[in-house]
Amino acid sequence: MRISLKRWYVLLLFVFWGSTAAITHAKTVLVKAGSSLQDAISEAQEGDVLEIERGVYVGNFLINKRLTLRGLRRPTLSGGMRGDTIRVTAPDVVLEGLIVRDSGDSLKDQNAGIYIYPGAHRAVVRNSDLTYNLFGLWIEKSNDVLIEANIITGKRDYNSSQRGNGVQLYNTNGAKIINNHISFVRDALYVDVSHHALFKGNKLHHSRYGSHYMNSYYNVWEDNDSYYNRGGLALMETRDQIVRNNRTWGNSDHGIMLRTIQDSVIENNIIAGNNRGLFIYDVGYVTLKNNLVVDNRVGVHLSAGSNYNQVEGNDFVANREQVRYVGAKDEIWGVRTGNYWSNYVGWDRNGDQRGDLAYEANDLVDRMNWRYPSSQLLAGSPAVQVLRGVSQQFPVLRVPSVVDPHPRMHPGNNNIGLWFGMHYPGM
Repeated sequence: MRISLKRWYVLLLFVFWGSTAAITHAKTVLVKAGSSLQDAISEAQEGDVLEIERGVYVGNFLINKRLTLRGLRRPTLSGGMRGDTIRVTAPDVVLEGLIVRDSGDSLKDQNAGIYIYPGAHRAVVRNSDLTYNLFGLWIEKSNDVLIEANIITGKRDYNSSQRGNGVQLYNTNGAKIINNHISFVRDALYVDVSHHALFKGNKLHHSRYGSHYMNSYYNVWEDNDSYYNRGGLALMETRDQIVRNNRTWGNSDHGIMLRTIQDSVIENNIIAGNNRGLFIYDVGYVTLKNNLVVDNRVGVHLSAGSNYNQVEGNDFVANREQVRYVGAKDEIWGVRTGNYWSNYVGWDRNGDQRGDLAYEANDLVDRMNWRYPSSQLLAGSPAVQVLRGVSQQFPVLRVPSVVDPHPRMHPGNNNIGLWFGMHYPGM
């Protein structure tokens, strides 16, 4: 027993001595303007901090060991319009305070300002400007990365289809994408097969999609602004998402797209001034609650068997069409607490703040207008009003609709007026 304890003691001393030596060995190295940054990286030891003076450093920089590159007064690292400006292949690399620009433009090779390679876990990129790169960051099979407080812009003179994405996550876990400002790229955030991630406090605009999710689970999307894109947030082929306290406005197509998504919560979001506020297609077992859907051309476009969802406590205000529903049977919303509909014309005789009559979103006239848009020119004519009245009185002419049995009489949001007129330029 004494020999065993002695061996353990010697082993612990060896481990402690090794870790102390490693800490002592790490040092801070000043990289002067005009010197070779790649030489400094190559000569550095594991754990070193390279402090880079302000200047322009041209090259395709490879970081294959644990290092910190810290900019002093924001030096510029230029890829010279070829390849990746920075390629990270080692774990625990930190990049901060840099301007990273001028990657190549090969979509095939996925040229990026910063390419984080498989296995480069726990990479950190913060307080940096990534500009005029094809992809701002390409992050592949690297877990627990932190991308924080960066400004990312793409090759804005390229057509959208020829640009890369601002941040591309592929096959990752545990990423944190926080407080970034991303614009003029193809998709600001593209997330594919990436799970347990947090997207918080980002501003995403002038891109195809603010965020584009595919095949990704257990993610949180919180307190982001998506505006002046084609689409604000697109969740496709996903499950177990939490989307809360976001603002998506002024997008030329949709604010939030939910397509083939299950077991998720969409709550407390503001969806304003989009062509379609919510686009819901093939969605089941999702909770939509306490969202403000205001001043969109279509508040909700609902189709493709989107059933078994809980839709409660939402405010649908002044959308030109509150709901465009395509289905074979009524879809019942608001069973527990009801939703508010600004065009509801019922009453509340018992004072319980719930309408006594059900709200029905669509009727025969609405369906006719969708199928024959030119018929909207006659919307105010006596003939159309008679048709609407007849369809309400005779069930044989009634069409399936979204039905709220006892809608709320008052909206829950107190700041609705702030969100009128937030349309995409030219809409």
